[in-house]
Amino acid sequence: MDHKGGPESAQTLERGLRLLRLLADGHRARTPTELAQELGLSRPIVYRLLTTLQNEGFARRDAEGRVHLGFGVLALARAVQPLLRVAALPALRRLAEDAGATAHLTVAEGDEGLAIAVVEPTWTDMHVAYREGARHPLSRGAAGLAILASRKGGTGYIVTEGQLQEGARGVAAPLPGVPWLEASVGIVTFGALDAAAIGPRVEAVAAELGAALT
Repeated sequence: MDHKGGPESAQTLERGLRLLRLLADGHRARTPTELAQELGLSRPIVYRLLTTLQNEGFARRDAEGRVHLGFGVLALARAVQPLLRVAALPALRRLAEDAGATAHLTVAEGDEGLAIAVVEPTWTDMHVAYREGARHPLSRGAAGLAILASRKGGTGYIVTEGQLQEGARGVAAPLPGVPWLEASVGIVTFGALDAAAIGPRVEAVAAELGAALT
């Protein structure tokens, strides 16, 4: 059997994955020349990689020739979501019970946030009914705002009130250290909310999940 193409194919794959990670990290478009410089590769190699990624929908070029992630990555993200949900549920359950509030993991899909895991507390008389699969603009609610803040380098927790449901208060923090995933962990409640006390707890759970996914 001829294995001559093996090492070269593996190197091409490794370069393509590095390129995808670079496009996913930093949340800004780059020219092919900038990508070549940051990757330490020649422009012809980067152009060949981009052609393949564009054909498969994993990269796209805007009118100015800058390169963005393609929408094909959303299909991969949806396939990963059940695994993320399973990984997140134990930590979210602890958070929900500790805070006495509904805990959730939200991921970014385009300009929207999608709740892929939700856990309600078992001991409270009243809590927010927040369903898995719920969507909302990233610009509204603590979960989405935490994701937007992370795009600018923010790592702390976000507090909101009444943005998605009247009377509901939320706290959320972005998942750190996972360049391939834009997500946040948060809680939402109708009750009194001591953000200074619960905020660091939400950040700790986000960090825990981030570490588990790297």
